[in-house]
Amino acid sequence: MPAHLRSLPVILPGLLIGLALLGGCRPNPDGSTEAAAPPQSSGSLALPDSVLSPPDTTADRFEAALQTALSHSEATDSIGPVVQAVGRHFRGRPYRTGTLDAPTTETLVARFDGFDCVTFVETALALARGAQASDTTYAGFARRLAEQRYRSGGPVGYCGRLHYFTEWIADNATRGHVRRLGAQLEGRPLRDTLDFMSTHRSAYDRFATDDSLFACVQEMEARLRAQQRRDPVRYVPQDSIRAVYDQLRAGDIVALVSSIDGLDVAHTGLVYVPPDSGPNTVGLLHASLTDGVTVSPDLQRYVRTIDRQIGMVVARPRPVR
Repeated sequence: MPAHLRSLPVILPGLLIGLALLGGCRPNPDGSTEAAAPPQSSGSLALPDSVLSPPDTTADRFEAALQTALSHSEATDSIGPVVQAVGRHFRGRPYRTGTLDAPTTETLVARFDGFDCVTFVETALALARGAQASDTTYAGFARRLAEQRYRSGGPVGYCGRLHYFTEWIADNATRGHVRRLGAQLEGRPLRDTLDFMSTHRSAYDRFATDDSLFACVQEMEARLRAQQRRDPVRYVPQDSIRAVYDQLRAGDIVALVSSIDGLDVAHTGLVYVPPDSGPNTVGLLHASLTDGVTVSPDLQRYVRTIDRQIGMVVARPRPVR
């Protein structure tokens, strides 16, 4: 999930259960489509040596996922099917919450043995981008993961992490990793206060007693609210999702909009189009709290049956140039 999604700590038991029912993530803009792709970031982010090599327990899982990405990248020039294939590779992996906030200080966390809904999307995208770039190194993967996760591509730090997923989409669109589809899908403007993290301060161990970090979170939320007023995120209401199935593609990133006060997105995943399926067969490939990485076979039905999810924001991964 986004920072709040990713690490939605044990806030209030009732709220945590509610978010679990929502599909399993927490808080982290979308707007018009870009005429041309902006330049993608170079992958030159400086990271400590400790995160540029996989631990022994991770190396085999990384290699297996990378080989899946490479084999599908060879068969297509489009990145979406590669993202989907990598996501499908992880089916059955358990849901793991709070992994990004487990270290006492911010560091790049990468795991392949389980995911929350946002780390699942980030990992599949970083692997697919690496395969398209013919970069088979773990260091390259780590840099791509970090530049997707942190504002403006880094540096790594709690205040720089893209906690609200609408900002995650906007920031990655600015740097050419994804393209926002809000206007293309004739999305409705989303109005949200975006203050979930600051109004639930005690639930976040990192800034519950750290006034400096808390001030940083408040400044971030104020900036996002101003940005939303200038360029509202656009979402497809839940009852209109099936009407845009023909415009969705395998591997598109889906963010499910929440009606919880102060929260933009409560769950994320990938558009799943089964091989040799008809044009109106669209599912959701995601990390579920109850089932781990799984496929929900009908995207609209999934959204409509989950309480307090009201629609979706969509972003399309861009090919690596």
